[in-house]
Amino acid sequence: MFIKSNFGRYFYTIKTQLFLYSYIVYIRNKLKTIFHTMRCSLYFFLFIGLSIQVSAQGIGSSAFSDGKKPNSIQTAMSFLLITPDAKAGAMGDAGVATTPDLYSMHWNPAKLSFSDGSSGGSLSYSPWLKNLVPDINFAYLTYFKKLADQGVLAGSVRYFSLGDIQLTDINQVDLGTYSPNEFAIDAAYSRKFGETFSLGTAIRYIRSSLSNGQFSASDVLRPASAFAADVSAYGTNPTTILGKVAQVSWGINISNIGTKVSYAQGGSKYFLPTNLRLGVATSLAMNDLDKLTITLDLNKLLVPTSPELDANGKIIAGKDPNRSMVSGIFGSFSDAPGGFSEELREINYAMGAEYMFSNQFALRTGYFYENPTKGDRQFITVGGGFKTQKIGIDLAYILANQQKSPMANTLRFSLTYTLPSKIN
Repeated sequence: MFIKSNFGRYFYTIKTQLFLYSYIVYIRNKLKTIFHTMRCSLYFFLFIGLSIQVSAQGIGSSAFSDGKKPNSIQTAMSFLLITPDAKAGAMGDAGVATTPDLYSMHWNPAKLSFSDGSSGGSLSYSPWLKNLVPDINFAYLTYFKKLADQGVLAGSVRYFSLGDIQLTDINQVDLGTYSPNEFAIDAAYSRKFGETFSLGTAIRYIRSSLSNGQFSASDVLRPASAFAADVSAYGTNPTTILGKVAQVSWGINISNIGTKVSYAQGGSKYFLPTNLRLGVATSLAMNDLDKLTITLDLNKLLVPTSPELDANGKIIAGKDPNRSMVSGIFGSFSDAPGGFSEELREINYAMGAEYMFSNQFALRTGYFYENPTKGDRQFITVGGGFKTQKIGIDLAYILANQQKSPMANTLRFSLTYTLPSKIN
């Protein structure tokens, strides 16, 4: 009995060790597959990014040798274009066609109709340009509620704080401090039309308070306010790719269509950052629980490009930017002083990849490119996330040279909470 009992314990111990070893090998192989996939994705985006950059440098170098200068498009309230969430932030700032989530309010309101759950809310926070100014930050709060008629109502608040500014008069006398800030309040509605298509719209109130009423060039500076709207569409279709179940999606969003603003009584008026965003995404089921998503967004500001002027201020190339909002949007496709080639340089690219492991853990990477003559934002992004049925946590980090991008080392944090769906 003693021998049999000890043998039984020995056999049980060996069996347990073999089980644990097999499980460890399984997990190791899974992790190797994930990291290999993500590494290949990262190499892919690095290759694409470097190819675009080399190509652009060829264009840019010839342009600069011809005497042309950088010609970035200038708008008011550009904080409206800041990526609010860590998921898209880790995927190169791409999100118009990705899987719907609580941040669809920003990327594409039409996606809200395909969101999981009956309702939910989210909060994100980002220290912004912390290598330049330590107290600039951006916060974003959203909420959505599904309706019984295939519709969704949603709202959001974004707040951009520019820190504290020490004020002095012309004699350097201390006038105290001022905290400039900008914010926007949104409301959106989205509705499904069938099982694969939806439309969405959003309305927005924006306020930009960059001055405390001081004088500038004999004008009294004041906060600026504006109203804007988004129009969007989203489509998604199941298919098969390489023998695996896949979901191919597309999205389009024209955002911040709104009034021009002025920061002084009778002063110059500035365009809002009206933006056209187009994108596609493919989600490939690697097995029952793992999923790989690859996405690409194209963005173009629908705002007039500054013309080229002679020494007397007369336009010699391009078009007069002092026109109406509607004329500015439609004219933005043909008003660049450099012609069609400059119009193409006004398109920026955002591409990203996500590997979802066991439908809970996510690894992400991406690349963002903007032409050197149009702002020169170029950076790689990485990040990850964890989610349960109700709660999700995401982080994103920007990898960039500080001389190349003031957004280098920017960290984003997002928290989401979703209630299970009760509506069929």
